[in-house]
Amino acid sequence: MIRRPDPIKPGDNIGVTAPSYGPGTEPYRSMYYIAADNIKQRGYGIIEGETLFKTDGIGIATKPDFAAKELVEFYKRDDIDAIISAGGGELMNETVTYVDFDELKNYRPKWFIGYSDNTNFIFPLVTITGVQGIYGPCISGYAKKWETPEEDAFAILEGTKSSFDGYKRFVLEEETEAPAEYTEEMIRAPYAFNRDRELVSYAGDNGLITPARGKEIVMEGVLLGGCLDILTHFVGTRFDRMKQFNEEHRNVIWIMEACDLSPMEIRRSLWNLREAGWFDSAAGFIIGRPKAAWGVEMLGADQYNAVTGALSVLGKPIIMDAEISHIDPLLPTIMGADAKVTVKGNDLNITYI
Repeated sequence: MIRRPDPIKPGDNIGVTAPSYGPGTEPYRSMYYIAADNIKQRGYGIIEGETLFKTDGIGIATKPDFAAKELVEFYKRDDIDAIISAGGGELMNETVTYVDFDELKNYRPKWFIGYSDNTNFIFPLVTITGVQGIYGPCISGYAKKWETPEEDAFAILEGTKSSFDGYKRFVLEEETEAPAEYTEEMIRAPYAFNRDRELVSYAGDNGLITPARGKEIVMEGVLLGGCLDILTHFVGTRFDRMKQFNEEHRNVIWIMEACDLSPMEIRRSLWNLREAGWFDSAAGFIIGRPKAAWGVEMLGADQYNAVTGALSVLGKPIIMDAEISHIDPLLPTIMGADAKVTVKGNDLNITYI
């Protein structure tokens, strides 16, 4: 059984640490202070780590061993009830080099929330420690005006909601020059929605996949995944416990999204995980909107056939362009939780069971 941390409540403390990158520069520093104030107004205390504003690392906030020491300390501390990551980044894999996930089994489970590079902690937290984690906004994500995604993240943390609908609109950013200065008004601005979400779904039928065409797709199993850019690098390392995980969990719903990967890299990465046996217990796949590969075509490969080309042989349902992605808004998701996923047309629902 993958353990679920206890809900948090006003009066509890939330630790903010930077196992990857943090708000050491603008506009992230200003975003942090606004986000922390928003969370304090909700009734929570904030405990800041020493790593929070460090910028002495190369490709990471600070030295990986120091970042790992603080992350583990925060996880173990009785006066910290949940942890929100200070940010994503690039080299959190070097931080988890110094994390003993087996040792963490001996401590009270607590919520850890972050996304992107934080897959490096959430994935082994689930597959090795046996504790659920939240793939959701890092601390700067709470600086803006709170809308459904931010409320959903805290609904999970506080245990007040078990059924979550997907978001019908999203923000496709256009290339513009960064402003000379970020004002508080800009930081607090709500989402500038400019696109309607259209799910691309395939149903699994007798070992084949076929376009869903409005057919209802229902999957039940344990949710697992994160950022594909990160997941593929776990294969064959001491953090790769997927053979045992698949033996213990026969229905795994994979939730994955790509940040910097091209269509070809997405296809190669999914092939790598498939051939490594990671998908041996797959019940289906939810694929988020790819950031770098959105609308990109390479030698006939695009964001869609990059996925189907690697996964169709499994004959399992595939849902693409979901809002579990680097493209806002992000639907917070409990990795390691048993859930029922229902998709019909453009309607997506995840209900935890």
